[in-house]
Amino acid sequence: QVQLVESGGGLVQPGGSLRLSCAVSGSIFRLYAMGWYRQAPGKQRELVAEITSAGRRNYADFVEGRFSISRDNAKNTVYLQMNSLKPEDTAVYYCNVRSDVRGYWGQGTQVTVSS
Repeated sequence: QVQLVESGGGLVQPGGSLRLSCAVSGSIFRLYAMGWYRQAPGKQRELVAEITSAGRRNYADFVEGRFSISRDNAKNTVYLQMNSLKPEDTAVYYCNVRSDVRGYWGQGTQVTVSS
């Protein structure tokens, strides 16, 4: 069974940094992309960053150059390096994997940016 496990969230001050990790286990048929989404209370889940199987990176406009997504295929892990964090970045961050068959979601990790 496919499992996605996120880690690296926590409480950080404005301007600080966090690195999120997502470890993927199990076999995924025709993997297309891996990415990160976030959801704040009362808001829809939104894309933060994505990296395709071809290595193309996509970022939401609100990232503004502050975040960087990367992957390690040998470790079956995708990362999100977040710098210059703002209070409005506070949300639950979810790892996502897309294939031709379906999408997969992790349980999420809480990121709180507050002084």
